[in-house]
Amino acid sequence: MTLLTTTHRIAPGLLSWPAWEALRSAPKVLAGVADHPQLAALRAAGVEPQVVERGSAPALARRLLAEAPALWLESPDGDPGLTDALARIAVEEAGEHPEIEVLPGSYDLPGARLLDLVAVMDRLRSPGGCPWDAEQTHRSLVKYLVEEAFELVEAIEEDDRETLREELGDVLLQVFFHSRIAEEDAADPFSIDDVAGDLVDKLMYRHPHVFGDVSVSGSAETEANWEQLKAAEKQRESVLDGVPAGLPALAYAAKLVSRVRRAEFTGVPDAPYELPAELTAESAGQLLLAIAQRGYDRGVDVDAALRAAARRYRAAVRSAEGLPEE
Repeated sequence: MTLLTTTHRIAPGLLSWPAWEALRSAPKVLAGVADHPQLAALRAAGVEPQVVERGSAPALARRLLAEAPALWLESPDGDPGLTDALARIAVEEAGEHPEIEVLPGSYDLPGARLLDLVAVMDRLRSPGGCPWDAEQTHRSLVKYLVEEAFELVEAIEEDDRETLREELGDVLLQVFFHSRIAEEDAADPFSIDDVAGDLVDKLMYRHPHVFGDVSVSGSAETEANWEQLKAAEKQRESVLDGVPAGLPALAYAAKLVSRVRRAEFTGVPDAPYELPAELTAESAGQLLLAIAQRGYDRGVDVDAALRAAARRYRAAVRSAEGLPEE
């Protein structure tokens, strides 16, 4: 008895050579669902599967052993419980049934589960899907994108790997959600494949030391090349073009400083680094900018540093209140 496993994440008919040999030589090919994605490809190749009633896993196991020698084409849902039922029979009734072989006919490639995410998003946005998902727009989702990004940052800073995995998924959802919405645009539609394709082209273009014949001596030179290629690609006039003004204030200042430093621009002096006699809105802003400048020079992420200090302050306040740490 041969159990042929496949994946629905590749095109029907793309099976391994041993799988095709087993299919053509099997006395009987059995399948449990009439709309199995592989059936059309098998019939086109001269293999005529017989569709049988699956029933419960123990009942199906008995049916397959009774049909042996035969080949069972695994159902798209993986036939839950079937292998366990067959293994139980093989142990309890050793020697009474033919040998059972599991033959992988196709494998998922890395990233294959992203195809499932495409299908799920399409289902949610299509008629009969989720009313809330169907109503969303690029603008209505902005707040969720920002929230998920900050939750991801928090998971990273707290070294919480379980939450990190979850939050990466939430951020990925936003990318797929926006891409699915973009498909419906009447004037300029694009899909997740377009997004991914553009990203691949960008990464290859900006990594000539990996995909081309450029040589670099280290990460600093790599970063300099990246910025130079990026500026040429986007036809930027200023070293600060492209810095999003919507960043949180301290992160915005740090990003501006980063751009200025990497461009080795010296046309504007640094802000003074001292506590002013009178703290006003202007002098406080200048002091924070000075901290961002000195922080960059010393390899300090001032935005992350402030969040860490704020968390320590919060913990100290809760401790003084007699409350446990969260």
